Amino acid sequence: MDLKNILLIAQVIISIALMTTILLQRRGASLGATFGGGGGGGYYQKRGAEKLLFNASIVLSMLFIGIAFVILVIS
Repeated sequence: MDLKNILLIAQVIISIALMTTILLQRRGASLGATFGGGGGGGYYQKRGAEKLLFNASIVLSMLFIGIAFVILVIS
């Protein structure tokens, strides 16, 4: 296996992990709350598992983009 194939496999694995972390995150404000309708306003701080998922999604997205650029350069 060459480097390009390894990076492509890594990118597929990272994309699946990224989709999983995004889908597991808490659903924020509903559409009604977005346009000023009710829903327990105020400041909300992420804690625990939610913060871990949020940070993991950021790291995974940076890895995904980084690998995409590397694949582009070596092609």
